[in-house]
Amino acid sequence: MKQSYTIRHGALDGVEVFLAVARHRNFRRAAADLGVTPSAVSQAVRAMEARLGAALFTRTTRSVGLTEAGRRFLDRAGPAFEEIMAAGEAARDVGQRPTGLLRLSVPRAVVPLILEPMIASFCRAYPEVELEIAASDEMVDLAAGGFDAGIRLGQFIAPDMVAVRLTPPFSFVVVGCPDYLERHGKPDRVSDLGKHACLRLRRGNGAIAPWSFTDGNGAIEAAVSGPLIAHDYPTLLGAAIQGVGLAQVPRPVAAAAISQGSLEAVLEAFAGATPGVFLYHPGRRQVLPKLRAFIDHLKAGD
Repeated sequence: MKQSYTIRHGALDGVEVFLAVARHRNFRRAAADLGVTPSAVSQAVRAMEARLGAALFTRTTRSVGLTEAGRRFLDRAGPAFEEIMAAGEAARDVGQRPTGLLRLSVPRAVVPLILEPMIASFCRAYPEVELEIAASDEMVDLAAGGFDAGIRLGQFIAPDMVAVRLTPPFSFVVVGCPDYLERHGKPDRVSDLGKHACLRLRRGNGAIAPWSFTDGNGAIEAAVSGPLIAHDYPTLLGAAIQGVGLAQVPRPVAAAAISQGSLEAVLEAFAGATPGVFLYHPGRRQVLPKLRAFIDHLKAGD
């Protein structure tokens, strides 16, 4: 059973006034320091004493001193108030300029394609930002995981996220090394994949991803089988280069290997497309300067 809890309104009311009076030992000088009237200072102190149930100052026409209760309150409230003020300054600093820890959740395949080329230049441009990249192919809850943003394929981003495009749309391509294709032949139709060793991807939710294709205006999903299941595209790509079997990967992941001749693309007439890669975050109001600087830096490098 949940316990009832009442938020204490005004628990800190008057603390700054109390500290100013305690520092100056004078109501008028405290008022001048705070930019208010002496009457406002007196009222704030009286309200605070009433709330606490103890007198904090001894007052005469010529001097102001602390009571025992006032001294005890000052000993503990003074350092605590300074910490609160420092915390406010730190939060304000993060909200006004690029600084602090920037945490990103990123698929492993994206790191060499999109992030590696700009990490060094970003760190040089924004030395007060600590960039942390958590490379994982699991879908994470950004807020629960303490991430500022994530990078994912567009089809996996929740509709309530703000998405920033990082790449154009691209296709998924089936690739195999020349030696494998020479030994097993090139598939001409999607149905031919049943005769091939197909390397598969296990998604972050535990499901094996089917291979996706298009045939005219329709989408086709093929349940394939083979000797290897991996959790990321670079592992599948490396296994395909070694001749373990065919792999279906995003075209940008395989582009270098294809151009170098270590892989060949097959079934290109049936290649399925994806919207592309996007950076996503919870909302426009939560874009701190550090994240805005990172997004602008990514766009500038396009």
